[in-house]
Amino acid sequence: MPTERALARARKDRREGKSASTQAGEFVREEIEHIREGKHGARSTEQAIAIGLSEARRAGIAVPAKQGGSASRRKPVTKKTSASKESSAKRSRATLDALKREGGAAASKAALSEHAKEAAAGRSPAERADAARKAARTKGPAKRKTAAKKAARTRATTRAAGATRAARTRAMRGRTR
Repeated sequence: MPTERALARARKDRREGKSASTQAGEFVREEIEHIREGKHGARSTEQAIAIGLSEARRAGIAVPAKQGGSASRRKPVTKKTSASKESSAKRSRATLDALKREGGAAASKAALSEHAKEAAAGRSPAERADAARKAARTKGPAKRKTAAKKAARTRATTRAAGATRAARTRAMRGRTR
């Protein structure tokens, strides 16, 4: 069950006109937090994300289904009765017990970073450029200013580090000659 905090953040995103995937991101973030806190684990980063997206769908956020992938057969839609909507307590408990047996490495910074890089690599340069343009457009002036300041700081420190490294290299080469 998603916490009230995640629901409130998703509602706020909705009011601000953000996309369904951004709203669902609040549930994914919460799932990552649960793994880091040790409430349960996950076999992979993808599983942690899938659990968060599932929670979002249950909360009524219109998250689109994953596109492409293997030719998986869709189950025929059956008429749901009120009794079949609720999952049994035994099934829920078994799912949670299975997750508790998994490790927490799926929510590490390294694992999340690797997953993000792999996801980006799967997209074309045009798709990545479109996403960057949209991010810049929808960020808002205050956040854009903060991001620009951070980028300037990063450039300055990177240049300083590069200059220091170059000076050290020159000094070492001078000693060997």
